[in-house]
Amino acid sequence: MPPCRVREDGGKEKLYAASLSGGKDSTAMVLRLVEEGWPLDFVMFCDTGLEFPRMYEHVGRLEKELPVPVVRLKAEKDFEYYFLHYMPERKDPDSPYADKPGMSWAGPKNRWCTSMLKTAVINKYLSGLRKRYEIVQYIGIAADEPQRVKEYRYPLVEWGMTEKDCLDYCYERGYDWGGLYRLFDRVSCWCCPLQGLEELRTLRREFPELWERLLEWEAQTWRNFRKDFSVEELEIRFRFEEERVREGKRIRGKEFFKELYGRLGRNGDGEKI
Repeated sequence: MPPCRVREDGGKEKLYAASLSGGKDSTAMVLRLVEEGWPLDFVMFCDTGLEFPRMYEHVGRLEKELPVPVVRLKAEKDFEYYFLHYMPERKDPDSPYADKPGMSWAGPKNRWCTSMLKTAVINKYLSGLRKRYEIVQYIGIAADEPQRVKEYRYPLVEWGMTEKDCLDYCYERGYDWGGLYRLFDRVSCWCCPLQGLEELRTLRREFPELWERLLEWEAQTWRNFRKDFSVEELEIRFRFEEERVREGKRIRGKEFFKELYGRLGRNGDGEKI
């Protein structure tokens, strides 16, 4: 970072920072900020340790080609520590899970991985800089995404760029993430339980070594990967689907689910027997 610059009126100088997840939206934002000459002092990439290998290659390329530094941030403790060992204060001390170690899998109402491995890390870093600078932070949320935070600037919204616009913009400039966006509509942490079934099928098919890590992690924790299926049950389901496809049978409908639930040891309503 540049040395502290004090304005003539005694106020703090501004530093302009862009948040980079590495995905299509934040990448398009950073590229266009540079192309259009917006003030930009540095880019922040917060590494959860859970990105696809091709995403790390993409970020490495940006690091080489951007005219401003890419500051890599990372939590002091890694995902496995929080997932398997960290002991939070449980809201319900009488819960059967109160004494279970680790945060286990995230859920729609408990995205602890985002807060602990990203948000808290970025906020801590910027908090240190705010002692010397006024920070202007660019956030890469597309014009067709709903979330907004008043304190930040959203260049993609100002430009009216949708998610599709962002992807096309990056492709036109030769950034393709090694084909990740041809496999997935959205690219985030590969182990996210909030992915849809189609994304999980793709993960298992295209990245078997990562799928094996999911199976290994679940064997060491206390919460199912998803509300409806554990990773082991998904493995059974996907194998069953492949078997039926080879036989020319459908992978939906009453017959499919009746046999699937039988293999999973569930009753006709999908509940465990």
